[in-house]
Amino acid sequence: MKILLVNTLDNYGGAARACYRLHKALLEEGIDSKMLVQLKTGDDWTVLGPRTDMERSMGKVRSIIEKIPLKKYNINVTFSLNISPFSPVVERINEINPDIVHLHWVNDGFLKIENIPKIKPPIIWTMHDMWLFTGGCHYDEYCDRFKKNCGRCPVLNSNKENDLSRKTWNRKNKAFSKIKNITITTPSQWLTECSKNSTLLKGGKIFTIPNMIDTNVFKPFDKIKARELFGLPINKKLILFGAMSNTDKRKGLKELKEALYKIKNINDIELVIFGSSPPEKEIDFGFKSYYLGRLNDDPSLVALYNAVDIVINASHQENLSNVIMESISCGKPVVAFNIGGNPDMIDHQINGYLAKPFDTDDLANGIKWVLNNPDYNELCKNAREKVLNNFDKKIVVKRYIELYKEILKN
Repeated sequence: MKILLVNTLDNYGGAARACYRLHKALLEEGIDSKMLVQLKTGDDWTVLGPRTDMERSMGKVRSIIEKIPLKKYNINVTFSLNISPFSPVVERINEINPDIVHLHWVNDGFLKIENIPKIKPPIIWTMHDMWLFTGGCHYDEYCDRFKKNCGRCPVLNSNKENDLSRKTWNRKNKAFSKIKNITITTPSQWLTECSKNSTLLKGGKIFTIPNMIDTNVFKPFDKIKARELFGLPINKKLILFGAMSNTDKRKGLKELKEALYKIKNINDIELVIFGSSPPEKEIDFGFKSYYLGRLNDDPSLVALYNAVDIVINASHQENLSNVIMESISCGKPVVAFNIGGNPDMIDHQINGYLAKPFDTDDLANGIKWVLNNPDYNELCKNAREKVLNNFDKKIVVKRYIELYKEILKN
């Protein structure tokens, strides 16, 4: 069985990490797997990147072209049109001729919508956000217009019916009608339900298969040693928050700040932030804060999760957060809003706390509940067991292999 996984990047971002983990797990199971990317930064020979300097340069050009129509819209989040010409990805997929092509996150100029029906092998498409069934946004800010045909897009701050979101929706609708053999998978129950309620994917073959994690890598580690590695204080309760951007409202930086201010009378708490550097204008969270920037290698992430006492995810919309999964795999309770794929991983008051959506009072209550819990060690144990029983790579990869076999059999 020859599988080709396709993702724009090889190791940066949540989708890339999830795709690469699946790729490695397939190889360990003896499956002939390759990964095809637009931008390759690692040195894994089983990951196929651009073959020439020209292909590398054209990838950068396509990325620029993608963003030109968006310049007239005042947005600071990812919105993908997939309009860029000159992408060799479909020709290369057909040249490799796998038994199944497994698409993941293929934006930023990598795969033009109109070229998708030209892919010859059967397609599995794993969604890592809402893009596949929207008019271009990756998260819809709860507008639900994907249940119709988009237009008047709030992400674009648009009041026009026939805006870029409607035009992109129409392009997808036309292209998808030509695809003969496609199976959709989503990592979370929430995204599966969204897909089934969308006009673009309604009635299709949609399965829920979670992302996976290597529990032999992401595991509990000595807290004091972990703190020493980062130069963090030994005698404080440390809260961890991860965000790739200080400007993306979806990540909930505002809600985090409000919740922390409600507990600022607690003296022994300090905040650790990773995924972004300190902003130009310092943010007052009410506590001393440490910015650790981007950590892309697993050992650094494992050490960081083990260095803290609690992890906060304040996102407004979330599929199946790598941060949450990595945290609980390291035995760290997570406090998050009860949205998206969060309840797939967090069992309320068993291995963490699910706050009422966007209620910063309840988010603050959750932080206090975890940090002051007399059964804190039991929360940590439950967090670890949740991952071992549901998200370990050995469990999840078998579900994908079974799906591959079923598709080939039919």
